[in-house]
Amino acid sequence: MKNLLLIVAFSISFLADAQYNPDKVNKKAVKAYNKAIEVAQNSDFPSGIKLLEDAVKADARYADAYLSMAGMYGELKNYNGAILNYEKAKAIDHIYFRDYNLPYSINLAGKGEFTKALAAINEFLSMKDLSETSFRAGDYRRRSYQFALDYAAAQAGNDYKFEPRSMGSNINSTVSEYYPTITIDGRELIYTRRVNNFNEDFYGSRFSDSAWESSKGLAGSINTEQNEGAQNISQDGKWLIFTGCNFAEGYGSCDLYISYFTANGWSAAENMGNLINTSAWESAPSLSPDKRDLYFASRRPGGFGGSDIYVTRRMPNGRWTAAENLGPIVNTPGNEGCPFMHADNHSLYFTSDGHLGYGGDDLFMVRRGPKGLWSEPINLGYPINTTENEGSLVITADGVTAYYASDRSDSKGGLDLYTFELRKDIRPVKTLWVRGRVFDKNTLKGLPSSVELTDLLSKEVTSKVQTDDSGNYLITLPTGRDYAFNVNRKSYLFFSENFPLSEKGPDSTYAIDIPLQPLEANATMVLRNVFFDVNKSELKGQSQVELDNIVKLLKENPSLKIRINGHTDNEGKAADNLRLSNDRAKAVITYLTSSGIEPGRLSSQGFGATQPVADNTTEEGRARNRRTELKVISQ
Repeated sequence: MKNLLLIVAFSISFLADAQYNPDKVNKKAVKAYNKAIEVAQNSDFPSGIKLLEDAVKADARYADAYLSMAGMYGELKNYNGAILNYEKAKAIDHIYFRDYNLPYSINLAGKGEFTKALAAINEFLSMKDLSETSFRAGDYRRRSYQFALDYAAAQAGNDYKFEPRSMGSNINSTVSEYYPTITIDGRELIYTRRVNNFNEDFYGSRFSDSAWESSKGLAGSINTEQNEGAQNISQDGKWLIFTGCNFAEGYGSCDLYISYFTANGWSAAENMGNLINTSAWESAPSLSPDKRDLYFASRRPGGFGGSDIYVTRRMPNGRWTAAENLGPIVNTPGNEGCPFMHADNHSLYFTSDGHLGYGGDDLFMVRRGPKGLWSEPINLGYPINTTENEGSLVITADGVTAYYASDRSDSKGGLDLYTFELRKDIRPVKTLWVRGRVFDKNTLKGLPSSVELTDLLSKEVTSKVQTDDSGNYLITLPTGRDYAFNVNRKSYLFFSENFPLSEKGPDSTYAIDIPLQPLEANATMVLRNVFFDVNKSELKGQSQVELDNIVKLLKENPSLKIRINGHTDNEGKAADNLRLSNDRAKAVITYLTSSGIEPGRLSSQGFGATQPVADNTTEEGRARNRRTELKVISQ
């Protein structure tokens, strides 16, 4: 009732030259007006508007009735109705109306008429007798409207159309649905539904045959008589992290909890512990695609504002670190919340009322760059953002389709879920998916392992995931880069694969099953990420990641002895090929000894073209024959 109370509470200084005198209004009209204000206190705005219409029928120059009617229309987000009645009141007496230029401007902005809104608020701010509070409120709106106009000018020529589509009756109901979250394949949707007007539970739907199936309450033990909401499903669909409020085992008013998908549905909730939760409020979790980082909102002391965004990181032992504030680039003296980390693991979306925007909570995006630094926040712009408070947003892996909750005019009741196409300049990085299974090469048994991808150019680890107990994994990757693909497990040779993706298109799925070779005498592996220039024996910089894995293997197994074997194709002279293969093998040995490995544990041998593994008559076969191998001599 913000706008209505603003109107009712305004203290009007009636001027001598004003044309409207509230003391001379028809008594029948005043009676209808007073009754309208009474029913509006219970948020029955439609009845209040009807009574006010009766009031202006009794006295067509009843400015206060038009002003209150405008306020009630504003509460219903009927901006046209609000604007029409504000303008009727202004036509009666523009001097009496001056104080109302503030709510008038808010409704103009709600309709997207920012030029008129700016003119109205400038007229409001020109008043000499404004209180400090009124000036601050007006100046905030002035900056918001100017921002909107500048943003629109920057987008001139963009043919983007914001066209939200309801997700339909299989998802939406007569009660509120909100906080959507989806899996990496875009085929499983989980959201919060307010049941019986007070209890929040989780519902889910599967995408099948080009449509969403009828949603159902989640199976298992996750839904209770308590309130469960503001959730995030992991990209692989195995974890659900959510907000639970006033749970018996909680640390504060609202804490973060985790549930796991099992054969019997979702497990009972587990509190995520006091390194994440505090005696304050924690909510709105978002898990990174590799399940290593968890972003969330908290009102704990020591932040930059009321609600800040934090991150906690999962260690190799499965425990979470103490939460860290994302810092002043993201967080402000205002409130930040609803974080969503996209599948690209670089683009973070969130709400804020502290960064300059359209008023209230706007949606913003930041990108994580080198060394984990965040870019300056980008406002998603009108009409995705409005003068109202925006909420959570999630985006599919392809970066095109977004889901959010809104109480639009076609809502079935309260908040409904909608989908729309995201504007190109605010889309996340395009991604690829890699899924597969890690297993013992001899027994075929699945092996829980750590799967790591490193950018070959920057040498930075871009993704690291832990498989499940059966060895299954899922990784999402930004396109346009080449990667070293590594798996390390005790008592096994590490797995290493060069994965060139720089020329691959987005939204592709790769299936890579990873056989691990037990660490035993005569076990061999091809070092696929050791690189040399043509006819050269100097190691290229992209080889460092692979070579450091060999160093790690040798340091973790101090009795292990290995031999590095060099091989070439059959092009050129045999003597030259033999010399080249020897020199390349020795180059690897030199790197290992310079990294602290005892020379007595290392040997090398070049074989030239004498041990081909493929046909030398094709370029593909010759490429396979040009290889560097690691062979276990003894443990």
